[in-house]
Amino acid sequence: MPITMAEVRHFISQLPDPTAVAQVQEAAAKRLGEIDMAAYAGVVAGRRARLNDSLRPAFLRRLTGTVQERSRRGNRRAGFLLDEESTRVLRTDSRNSRYRISEDTKRFRLSDIPVACMDVIED
Repeated sequence: MPITMAEVRHFISQLPDPTAVAQVQEAAAKRLGEIDMAAYAGVVAGRRARLNDSLRPAFLRRLTGTVQERSRRGNRRAGFLLDEESTRVLRTDSRNSRYRISEDTKRFRLSDIPVACMDVIED
């Protein structure tokens, strides 16, 4: 018989000390990481993707490119190499005051983009 959320909450509320609660927090964080990794397993280096509407700043939304390597700090972020058209769009976007892209740059690389903000697209 599965355990209900009410039973889990009750169990946690009965824990005797902060150390026990911290152990539950660590287990929950680990499980969230596993679920996150499974949800974005298809976002791997070399895949084409589009930056989705959850990304900030908004001027980066809907740009397309190629997923690069995942961050060494954690697997939830990756580099993103814009395609030529998206590089041009970002270069000329009046809202963009963050990225300076020279005219001779064909493909601009963004770093530390959350993989949850990348939607894999088929060619």
